Amino acid sequence: MKLASRTISIQEKDIQKKWVLIDATGQSLGKVAAKAAAIIRGKTKPTFTPHMDTGDNVVVVNASKIKLTGNKWDDKIYYRHTGYPGGIKSRTAKEIYDRKPSDLIKKAVYGMLPKNRLGRTLHLNIRIYDGSDHPHVSQNPETVNL
Repeated sequence: MKLASRTISIQEKDIQKKWVLIDATGQSLGKVAAKAAAIIRGKTKPTFTPHMDTGDNVVVVNASKIKLTGNKWDDKIYYRHTGYPGGIKSRTAKEIYDRKPSDLIKKAVYGMLPKNRLGRTLHLNIRIYDGSDHPHVSQNPETVNL
């Protein structure tokens, strides 16, 4: 009796990382963040291993041209706490966008990554730029269409 093929867990030396370019022009925030998080995590590869960094490096350009649907510019609120009593602070998506548009995508992608040691290192694999210029041309990033 022959057994079925075995599941192979990829090793550190077998991981091949590449660079991926996502253009956020006219795309919704959730769509861009979900695709970027899946690529960073490695879920788009057949060698996906949940406990390892098998994903690719992602470059997101034109973050300033992202769109939010409905009234989310005013209704979506991001909270943070200073650590002091009564220290809860809040900002709307519009306020964050006005300060630094790339932070909207950064917060959305970070929220889609695992909440553990792996997730804290995976978020370093994304680079977000407000304009169309980026310094990663020499890595020959592969463009992904959403």
